Amino acid sequence: MATAGAVRVWTPCLPQEQLESSLSSGLTRSGSVPRRIPAAPLAPLSWGSSFLSQISPARPIQRIQSQIAHAASSRTDFQIKSVPTKPIEGQKTGTSGLRKKVKVFMQENYLANWIQALFDSIPEEDVKGSTIVLGGDGRYFNKEASQIIIKIAAANGVGKIMVGKDGIISTPAVSAIIRKRGADGGFIMSASHNPAGPEEDWGIKYNYKSGQPAPESITDKIYDNTTSIKEIKMADLPDVDLAAVGTTDFGGFTVEVIDPVEDYLELLKEVFDFDLIRSLLARPNFRFKFDAMHAVTGAYAKTIFVDTLGASEDSIINGIPKDDFGGGHPDPNLTYAHELVDIMYGPDAPVFGAASDGDGDRNMILGDHFFVTPSDSVAVIAANAQQSIPYFSSGLKGLARSMPTSGALDSVAKKLDLPFFEVPTGWKFFGNLMDAGKLSVCGEESFGTGSDHIREKDGIWAVLAWLNILAHKNRDVQPDEPLVSVVDIVKEHWATYGRNFFVRYDYESCESEGANNMVAHLRDILSKSKEGDKYGVYTLKLADDFTYTDPVDGSVAAKQGIRFIFTDGSRIIFRLSGTGSAGATIRLYVEKFELDSSNHDMDAQEALKPLIDIALSISKLQEFTGREKPTVIT
Repeated sequence: MATAGAVRVWTPCLPQEQLESSLSSGLTRSGSVPRRIPAAPLAPLSWGSSFLSQISPARPIQRIQSQIAHAASSRTDFQIKSVPTKPIEGQKTGTSGLRKKVKVFMQENYLANWIQALFDSIPEEDVKGSTIVLGGDGRYFNKEASQIIIKIAAANGVGKIMVGKDGIISTPAVSAIIRKRGADGGFIMSASHNPAGPEEDWGIKYNYKSGQPAPESITDKIYDNTTSIKEIKMADLPDVDLAAVGTTDFGGFTVEVIDPVEDYLELLKEVFDFDLIRSLLARPNFRFKFDAMHAVTGAYAKTIFVDTLGASEDSIINGIPKDDFGGGHPDPNLTYAHELVDIMYGPDAPVFGAASDGDGDRNMILGDHFFVTPSDSVAVIAANAQQSIPYFSSGLKGLARSMPTSGALDSVAKKLDLPFFEVPTGWKFFGNLMDAGKLSVCGEESFGTGSDHIREKDGIWAVLAWLNILAHKNRDVQPDEPLVSVVDIVKEHWATYGRNFFVRYDYESCESEGANNMVAHLRDILSKSKEGDKYGVYTLKLADDFTYTDPVDGSVAAKQGIRFIFTDGSRIIFRLSGTGSAGATIRLYVEKFELDSSNHDMDAQEALKPLIDIALSISKLQEFTGREKPTVIT
C-alpha cells in the first residue's frame, strides 16, 4: 500500500531504447493503431533477462506497450499519493450507475471513493496499461469530476485516458469509441434525463470493453468495496486542459482530448444511407425539428444534421449544451419537451420532429400533430429495417423489448419469423444477447431504442432510423406529390400488425415508505390470485412478479415488475424505478391490443380507461401515496 507522498518509480532492467527496439521486431501495427490480438487475461510482467520471452503474439499488444511505457518512464515520473479515507454510506450502484444530488457528490471523497472502489473491483493486471474513455453530458460538476477521475486513473496504473473535448461525450458515443478504438472501458458522467445544476442531479457509471454497462458482478463489487475502503490512490498531476483537442503525455500515462463526434459519426455513416437521407432533407416540402434540450446531443446535432446531411440550421432547437440544461428537464416526452410538442402540434407543423435526452441515449419521435409511442417506434423500425437501412440489409438476428414495453414488437417478430426476447428493464440485458449474436434491434417504453451497432441505447440512431425509413418510403414520390408522412407509416403498420394501445403513468418522488407498502400490498394480491379471476370484463390469465433467466449466461433477475396479464392480451404492470436521485418513482403501465382497424384512431386514454380504473383500484395507489394524478403521462 502506498503511503502519503510516496513516489513510485518504474525502472526497467533494460534501457528503454533496447526494449522498444526488441519489441518492434515482434509486434504488428495496422496504421497508427496497434492491432489487438485476442488473448487470455494478461499476467503481470516480470522485468529481467527473461522479459522478451514473455512477449508473444497472443498478448494484447497495446497493453504490453503501455506497460513498457510505465516501466521505462523514469524521465517524467509523477508522485502517487495515498489519501486516507473511510466508507461513505449510500454508494449502492444500480443499473444506471450511481446517481445522487450534486451536493452529495461534492462532499469530501464521495466521488473519489467510488472511483477507487471501481478500480479495486477490477483485477490489477486488467487495469495496468489499460485505455479508458471518459465523457459525459456536460452537466454541472462534470469538469471538476473529470480531473478527479483522471488523477485516480493515473495512480491506479491506467495507461491512457481518452476524454471528450470539454468533458463531453454522449453515452452512445462512449460505447462507440470504446468499441472502435479497442478501449478497455469507459466512465460516463451523467444522470441521464434527470435535471442538472448546483441543486440538481449528477451521476456516473462504468462501461466495460464491449461498450455496455458494467454487469452486476462488477457493480456489486464496487459497492462492497465502498463499504470497506481505506485509501484513495491519487496521482500528483496538474489539471488537464480539456478545452482543446490534443495529447498530454505524463510519461507512462497519456491524456488524449478527442473530438466527441468524429468516431460516432463515422459509425453512423456505416449504418445508414446518408445520401438518401440527404435527398429527403433537400426536398422543399420536407421540414423537421430536432430538440437537443440544451443537453449533450447539441454537440452532435449541428455536425450530423446540418453540416453532414444538409438540414437548415433552424432545424435544431435548444442546440447549445448548458451545464444546467437551460433550467429544463431533458426528458424527451410530451410533458418536458413542450417546446418541440408545441411546434409539432401547432400551425404549419414540420413533417418530422424528434428530441433526445440529457446524455443522448433516449429519443422521442413525432409527426405532424402525432406522437409515436416508443413501443410503436421500435416496432416500426424493426418492421422496415431490412428494406430501408443498409446495416440490416442481410436480415435481422432477433428482436427484444423490455418487459413493460408494449407487445407491438412481438407481432413484428412473429410475422417476420424472428427470435424474440422479453427482458427486464436495463440495457445490459440486451447487451448479453447482442454479444451472443442473437439480437439486432431492441427497445424500451422509456424512450430507449437501439441496435447492435453499439451496446447502449442511442437517441440519434433512432432519429436517423426514422429519417432513413421516411427517405426510403419517399424515394419515388414526385415533387408535386404529397410526402409519405410519419402518420402514414404508423397507420400502415397498425393495419398490418394491429395496434397496441399503451400508456405509462409516472408518479415521481413519492415517499419511499408509501411506495414500498403499495408494492407489498400488490404482492399479497399475487399470492392469492389464480387463473380465471375476474376483474370487471377482464379474465386473469397470469399474475406474477416478472423473473428473467438470461439465455446466454443463465443468470436470474427476479422481482422485475408486478404483472397482471389478461386472456385478451391486455396487461397492467407496476414497477418502482431506481433512476431518480431522491424518493421513489412508481410507474404504472397499461396495454390493450386491438386488431380491428376501425378502432385504431381511438384516443389511447379512452381505449384504456377501464384498465386504468382497475389498476388504480387494485393497487390503492392514491391511498398509499396520496397522489391523485401522475406527474407524467406518456
